Formats: sequence, C-alpha cells, structure tokens
Amino acid sequence: MTDTATKTQDDITKLMRDMGNRARKAAQILALASTAQKNAALAAMAASIRENTAQILTSNQKDLEAAKERGTSGAFLDRLMLDEDRLEAVAASLEDIAALADPVGDVIASWERPNGLRIARVRTPLGVIGIIYESRPNVTSDAGALCLKSGNAVILRGGSESFFSSRAIHACLMEGLQNAGLPRDAIQIVPTTDREAVAAMLRGLDGNIDVIVPRGGKGLIARVQQEARVPVFSHLEGICHVYVDKAADLDMAKAITLNAKLRRTGICGAAETLLVDKACAKTHLAPLIEALIGAGCEVRGDAAAQAVNDKVIPATKDDWSTEYLDAIIAVKLVDGVKDAARHIAGYGSSHTETIITDDNATAAAFFAEVDSAIVMHNASTQFADGGEFGMGAEIGIATGKMHARGPVGAEQLTSFKYVVRGSGQTRP
Repeated sequence: MTDTATKTQDDITKLMRDMGNRARKAAQILALASTAQKNAALAAMAASIRENTAQILTSNQKDLEAAKERGTSGAFLDRLMLDEDRLEAVAASLEDIAALADPVGDVIASWERPNGLRIARVRTPLGVIGIIYESRPNVTSDAGALCLKSGNAVILRGGSESFFSSRAIHACLMEGLQNAGLPRDAIQIVPTTDREAVAAMLRGLDGNIDVIVPRGGKGLIARVQQEARVPVFSHLEGICHVYVDKAADLDMAKAITLNAKLRRTGICGAAETLLVDKACAKTHLAPLIEALIGAGCEVRGDAAAQAVNDKVIPATKDDWSTEYLDAIIAVKLVDGVKDAARHIAGYGSSHTETIITDDNATAAAFFAEVDSAIVMHNASTQFADGGEFGMGAEIGIATGKMHARGPVGAEQLTSFKYVVRGSGQTRP
C-alpha cells in the first residue's frame, strides 16, 4: 500500500470514528426526546422536501445521467429515478411516520409476582444504527425518519449511484431536525463513496454502531454478512413466488400475477417465479403465460410451459433462484401445495410468497408450510412494503429470523428493557 493510500485510509477512519462518536451523543439525546418533538421534526422534514423539490430533482438528474452513461439497466434506473409524484410520496411518508404511535416507552407486557413485584417489558431505542444502501434515494428519507421516530441515531451510507440525490434529501432532513431543536448529528450521511467507509462501519466504529442494516444487491449483502462485527438485519434477495392453485379464479390469477411481476419489476417484492398447480394446467397455464407475454414479459419455463406457448424460453436450474428485477419470470408446474412449498423452500429467499385460491383450507396449508417472512393469500407480492403494512415506511424487508422479520419499521428498530417496581422486597 502506498503512503498516499495509507493516508487516505487513515483520514477516512478518523472521519468515520468522529461520526460514530457524534452519533452516540445524539442517540443519548434522542432516547429522551418527546413524541411531540420528534413529530415536529418529521413534519418540518416533509415541508422541506416539498419546498426543495426542484433542487432535489436537479440533483437526481445528475445521478440519472451518470447511470445512463454507465449503461445501467432500465430496472435500475427506475429504482434511482425521482419525479414530483415520488417526492410527494416521500414527503407523505414522513407525515405517515409522524402519525404512528411512538414505540419508545411502549409497555409490551406486564405482570405481578406473588411477592408483589410488578414487572414490565418496555420498548427502548437500539441506539445507533448504520444503514448501507445502494441505488434508492428514498431510503435516505425512510431510514432517517424511522430511526428518528424510534429514538435512534443513524449513520447513512448511500451508494455512489444516488450520491447527489441522497445528499439533497439529507439536507431537508437536517433542516427538519434543526427546526425541532434536535441534534443534527441524529441523522448523518457518509460524505464519501470510498469503500473504506463501509469497512469502518462494519467494524462498528469503536463500539458506537449497535446494528447494521444493509439494503441492496447480493454483493453488498454478502460483504456485510462476511465482514460485520456488529449484529445485522439481513435483507436478502426478493425471490418471490406466485402459486396458482387448482381452486384459483383464472381472472384473479391473471390480474395478481401481472401486478406481482410487472407493476414495478425493480423492487424486492416483485414476483420472480410463477408456480402453477398441474391440476389446473389445462385451464390456467396457457392463459397465464399468454397474459404475461402479451404484457411484454419474457417467460422462461419448464417443459409444460414450453408446450403451451412457443415463445417460452427453456428454463435452466439457475432460473429458479434468480432475482431478475426485470420483465422476466420463470414458470413451472407443481403437484399441489406441498410441492409448491418444497420448491419455494429449495429456491426461494424467505421473502414473500402468495397463493391464489378460493379454497381457504389450501391457503391455510400454504401459510403453515411456507416459511417466508411474508405469506399472502389472493394478493399481489408487491404489497410486501412497510408503507402498505401501515408502518409509514420501511428500512427493508428482513428475511432472517432474529429480532426483526418482514418489513422493518419504527417498532422493529427498538429493543426492550425490564422495569421492576417493588415496595421493599428482598430475596430470601
């Protein structure tokens, strides 16, 4: 390593340590902030987003132009792109989060012991959260707001793809914090795209980061899981499935499948595989494939799918475990709900799966046998979203089983402590 490279690495390490120290001090203040003060900050942030829409869109255009020059895919550009409607949704999401109940101090459970001790389990902030994300600039706002609502300080490290957009949004968050009299260090954004900044966060910034939340592609998630020295909320690929059961209404099956796949192909809740019960193959398989192809979706299918439409491309084994994030879907016949569950267990990512059926007993069996973070009945997988779940927004969809699972909102960004009240009891 050259002297220049060493100096640069040392400078970034110093920068990140300072951010960690300042975040810890801010977290101590936020943990005691009132609900009214946090909500006032969120309202001011929403107002600032609306007032600065033109500036944010100008910054976003810089990111989009750079991405196009790199030959970025259409799905990636869709994740990166902001317009007036999307920015209004960002502002509205801030207001939705403000309207949520404050999780801090919430009594999860309470009971009294025979000796008169009264015990309560009470929600508390996690402390300092490090969030590493890639192309979506709206994560800057969602993550900052959810951490604030749950009393946590946050260090945001966005990707180089959304460098200008994320900073423009972050400036609005700073204005909101300042207007509410809260520390600006409560929501910090890493000012460099150097990968050493990520490495420093994964090491924990001298114990100042309590948890890391990664949101991005397979490469980012793999690096975080391998290198992190602090707990991680895993947000893996969205290899989501639509299973069409023999008792499915065909019109409903077509509508849900098209929406699940094509509404927005670049989000993690987009369906990537369609499984069709062989018991309804004669009536459902061809119309479903025809509808997908007619809507501009490429279909890669097994032998049965190929037999009903000559535009179907033969699927390989890799297709069953691929997150396309594009207008491509894999299609396969399965032998009922148990076979569908086996396929999902073997190739899925434990994200979101839906069954389309008019048989409630079959839906119940699907719910019992499919072990994913989100399971649905007669609904599009694109509802796998914290905002749609009434959480205001989300930091991501956690696909692990420890602490948080599914949409990670304000409540999921808390821990708890036990509060014990006595009247002079001593233990014999």
